Amino acid sequence: MKIKEIIQAIEQFAPLQYQESYDNAGLIFGRADVEVTNALLTLDATEAVIDEAIATGCNLVIAHHPIVFGGLKKINGNNYVERVAIKAIKHDIAVYAAHTNLDNVRNGVCAQMAAKLGLEQTRVLQPKRGLLKKLFTFVPSADVETVRAALFEAGAGHIGNYSECSFNGAGEGTFKGAEGTDPYVGTPGKRHFEAEIKLEVIFPVYLEGKILQALLSSHPYEEVAYDIVSLENAYQQVGSGLIGTLPEAMEELEFLQFVKEQFRTGCVKYTPLRGRPVKKVALCGGAGSFLLKQAISAGADAYISADFKYHEFFDADNQLIIADIGHFESEQFTVELFYHILTEKFRNFAPLKSTIKTNPVNYL
Repeated sequence: MKIKEIIQAIEQFAPLQYQESYDNAGLIFGRADVEVTNALLTLDATEAVIDEAIATGCNLVIAHHPIVFGGLKKINGNNYVERVAIKAIKHDIAVYAAHTNLDNVRNGVCAQMAAKLGLEQTRVLQPKRGLLKKLFTFVPSADVETVRAALFEAGAGHIGNYSECSFNGAGEGTFKGAEGTDPYVGTPGKRHFEAEIKLEVIFPVYLEGKILQALLSSHPYEEVAYDIVSLENAYQQVGSGLIGTLPEAMEELEFLQFVKEQFRTGCVKYTPLRGRPVKKVALCGGAGSFLLKQAISAGADAYISADFKYHEFFDADNQLIIADIGHFESEQFTVELFYHILTEKFRNFAPLKSTIKTNPVNYL
């Protein structure tokens, strides 16, 4: 198996098109056409992790955080990023990162956090816009089911928790084939009238190539008429954060203690208690202060995330409890997610989970 097959499995789960504009997810060092000896899964690709990959015979490190965010003007070992680059390249170790694209898929990093708390009825806290398109095409009535099935198979027609969603509009199309054409119906040089169905389906932008291939290969016409338009609809399956409900309401301190235990954190920083039970919980892996207003608007009793600044704690304004559990602690279960993705896709592949705790923050 080659590195590109591992990458395809991860990006099928979390497409690169879902990463934020500032991010640098993807293959950072190495070549995709190299055979995999084994993969080491980690939150951060530090020097110690590269050493572990060398020691365990892994030529691929899969991390959540990209070791390189901006451009490197020099690589001479003056900082840990440059030292990782030198060591990885010297030992032919590829380094791959799935970062905000893995954060933004509904069953990604935040879903791992939600599972640790047993949250139910979860939904994306801030769905993204501009990630959906709609295909309109015109198909002879007798062939519409064949084309529809091919589009569904390619990934079109998903709206929320519903699949195989489409719309039909009956009408009549006309066309006249030029000399030398081979029309599916009609005669070249004569205008033809055909009972057609206008078929509409929605699809995520990253599947456009696959959708078009399915359309063109299944449609009977020599020249296929279709339109693709971009939608501003919020994509409920992709976005920042999650919100859900606990199976049973908990007292505030009981809840905070539960959070501390589940995330194995040395410290939970939290805002003043409100004297109300906690039932509805919002969360976001990593630095999530940007979602505080959304958590309040959604009616959350508590918001779990990390990297809140001092003045941002005031913004809770007694409307919910902020629980800052630490950046590493909120994302540590990403390694389990990588493991699940790869072992589900490749049953005979056993990636290794790094034994290095990469958290740079200690608690006294």
